[in-house]
Amino acid sequence: MSSHREAPEIAKDPVADSSDLYAFVSPDKPDTVTLIANYVPLQLPSGGPNFFEFGDDVRYEIHIDNDGDGRPDVTYRFEFTTEITNPNSFLYNTGPIDSLDSKTWNRRQFYSLTRVADGRAHRLAHKLPCPPCNVGPLSTPKYAELVRQATFSLSTGERVFAGQRADGFFVDLGAIFDLGTLRPFQQLHVAGKKIFKAEGEPVNATDRMNVHSIAVQVPLERVRRAAKRYGAGDRASVIGVWTSASRRQVRVRGDRGGADTATGPFTQVSRLGNPLFNEVVVPMSKKDLWNSLPPSEDKRFAQFVEQPELAALLPALYPDVFPNLDKLNKSKKARADLVAILLTGVPAGLIDGFTNTTGDVQADMLRLNTAIAPNRRPDRFGVLGGDLAGFPNGRRVGDDVVSIALRAIAGVTVPLVDKTFRPDAAAAAVTPGLSAADVTAPFLAGFPYLGTPYDGFNNPPAGA
Repeated sequence: MSSHREAPEIAKDPVADSSDLYAFVSPDKPDTVTLIANYVPLQLPSGGPNFFEFGDDVRYEIHIDNDGDGRPDVTYRFEFTTEITNPNSFLYNTGPIDSLDSKTWNRRQFYSLTRVADGRAHRLAHKLPCPPCNVGPLSTPKYAELVRQATFSLSTGERVFAGQRADGFFVDLGAIFDLGTLRPFQQLHVAGKKIFKAEGEPVNATDRMNVHSIAVQVPLERVRRAAKRYGAGDRASVIGVWTSASRRQVRVRGDRGGADTATGPFTQVSRLGNPLFNEVVVPMSKKDLWNSLPPSEDKRFAQFVEQPELAALLPALYPDVFPNLDKLNKSKKARADLVAILLTGVPAGLIDGFTNTTGDVQADMLRLNTAIAPNRRPDRFGVLGGDLAGFPNGRRVGDDVVSIALRAIAGVTVPLVDKTFRPDAAAAAVTPGLSAADVTAPFLAGFPYLGTPYDGFNNPPAGA
């Protein structure tokens, strides 16, 4: 998955696990940029009696780099607190929750939002309420109204939301991790030869699951401000975005049922920039290290981008289908195309009318050229489909990032940096066979864009 349980240690800590990150110029408010970070992945809707929530002991942050050094120039920090209304009840709610101050709602979460810029922290809001989890039609009968109440427009220009949403990521996880099987790929014929691995239709492994999202919509001038130091030119409008979660270094277990105590400075335990970076690029022995470092240190992992393991697996899994990719792999030539896409941004001159480079510092960030207007008819394949407003120019909620990444690794993007390379015929057809249509909860046209979370009454666990 994009970054669900992608490293050994964070797999044990779902509350701090960053699963997906989105950054795009808002289609309905093109003078703003929307940043969404998902945490607490793989939530089954039937989560009671202890429903899913943010961690009171976790610091969640969305970072923006405006000068290309792989370090944050602007950070939006979310910190949560939980309050129990009736400590003598085991229930999440004792009646319908019809408003954010409903007396029947027993366990509420609130958060503060801080903007850190130029070394100074400015508290934008304090004790903003989250909506409840979507329990069911009797407990949360008007869930969309609760979300509306929990969406706030701040005096500083930001719009903010924190709470449960439907997971919008789509991937045939069972097939991909069964030795790279791509179910729809088997029906293709390449050079007269049928490709086959297994039968069956692709299945969205994350459908009907929920996440917890932190989302902020920011006026463009609030993210571009520091970028003006570039002066005139294309890079002035490009930002790099990543999210992180941090915990205090020391945790003391409570005695005889007492609460644990966390102390000491915060240390980063999770981060996410480009989808699938830590998932399929970084080797298992280094995944936890990667999660602890800032993007400015990602030159340590450049070798795994230059020679990705997955690129070598494709010719082995599909013999005689990727001969040109196989030859490129065996030449040991560094994949400059992937370095540009994932670590530096695409420089001007490679794609007509497009660049999102942030300079020479190699850093895993979602790079977004905020000067590129939203596309009224988005192409799910983003830049590969001729839609310059899509991934890897930021990431929209409907972008088919798995297919885009697989096609790039298969060699489709090599001609950007090597005109003599001819991608294999199959490279442009590699796909797990899923799209946004395979997400049961439809995306929203406006903020916070991710769909209404699945409720437990109508979406019981598989096999129930």
